[in-house]
Amino acid sequence: MASPNPNAYDPAAAAAAEGTAVSTRTRTTADIVNAGLKGRYRAEKRFRMYGVIAIAAALMMVTTLFVSIVSKGYTAFAITSISLPVTVERDLVANAEGEITDRSIAFANYAAPLRAALEAQFPEVESRSERRALYEILSDGASFQLQRMIEENPDLIGREFTMTSPVSSDFDVLNKGQIDLTVPENMRRVSDAQAGWFEALQERGLIETTFNTNLFTNGDSRQPELAGIWGAVVGSFYTLMVTLLLSFPIGVAAAVYLEEFAPKNKWTDLIEVNINNLAAVPSIVFGLLGLAVFLQVFGLPRSAPVVGGLVLTLMTLPTIIIASRAALKSVPPSIREAALGVGASKLQMITHHVLPLAMPGMLTGTIIGMAQALGETAPLLMIGMVAFVVDIPGGPMDPATVLPVQIYLWADSPERAFVAKTSAAIMVLLAFLVFMNAAAVLLRKKFERRW
Repeated sequence: MASPNPNAYDPAAAAAAEGTAVSTRTRTTADIVNAGLKGRYRAEKRFRMYGVIAIAAALMMVTTLFVSIVSKGYTAFAITSISLPVTVERDLVANAEGEITDRSIAFANYAAPLRAALEAQFPEVESRSERRALYEILSDGASFQLQRMIEENPDLIGREFTMTSPVSSDFDVLNKGQIDLTVPENMRRVSDAQAGWFEALQERGLIETTFNTNLFTNGDSRQPELAGIWGAVVGSFYTLMVTLLLSFPIGVAAAVYLEEFAPKNKWTDLIEVNINNLAAVPSIVFGLLGLAVFLQVFGLPRSAPVVGGLVLTLMTLPTIIIASRAALKSVPPSIREAALGVGASKLQMITHHVLPLAMPGMLTGTIIGMAQALGETAPLLMIGMVAFVVDIPGGPMDPATVLPVQIYLWADSPERAFVAKTSAAIMVLLAFLVFMNAAAVLLRKKFERRW
């Protein structure tokens, strides 16, 4: 019998060998994939952990910021007042002929009866230096408050009545426990004698702590106990109104033209690139532009809300244009085609169909732009809105300041009481910003349509 040829092809053996090789390769690939999956899962867990740590750190920093602001500013919402029995004698407000006129009332020395009322509480204070130290308990605005009371009600002349007025900022801070009386006397603004007099007034029930309405009704002042944010709030209102009346129609019109009418060529591409670049330009550059154009060329009044509104309009226009174009792009083409199919012109199609559907997105972008403008300081500093303005502005052409600039001014003041005022103003500004952003979110949720 012939022996088998070792070089002959054996189909069965070849198939078995190939199956073994395939099985080996399959097991090796599966092991590699499984090992890789374990590494991927570990990397995914690490990535999630990094994200949680980042969010926790951000929340911790934001919480620290808010706690710091609130802890420093909540005391500014309360004010310390003193109530004294005051008598304004007729001789004090009468003129040389013994007559009481509007002019004689306006130019009377109202500090004298207030000091006399305070001296009556401490008859043992006799020396001139002690009396000057005693007078420091009263606010400088108390005499003006008494003048207004007499002007509004002249029948108070010659009669004793109780007048309640703020104490000076040093004693307001003392009443709030922010002055340590254990430190040496020469290292604090309130002496031991003044602290003793103030404690005596507290024991007699003449000192009270009430809600600080001055913070919301007064303009700026050099005296912390009299300073308020109302002038800055009114200035911010006029500035934002000018910004809104200019930026919204111009921004929407520019977005409609670029999205619906402008031909697609290199010039429109250049305009689009410049609009996107302007959205990232530092705000102080717009302030320099306003200083050079609106003040020096056109001669508009410095520190006026109308100039601030013009500068903020230039700054917010890119934001509004970009948001408006995105809202127009979100309207489905079928809306346009359907309107044109029933015979509407292109202008009718845009005004009657596209714009109403895109308006919620446009309004959302506008509100966000207004919130950004409300918090701006640098461009307004360049046009002079950093001026010290006491009077409440009566219109957009009157000198005014805005809330962020008011915060900047108070933060630069040396008096300790302005620290609380600064934090309180920041709290009010943040409340406005949160309200405006919440309005934008609610507006988008209410009117947004999903196609």
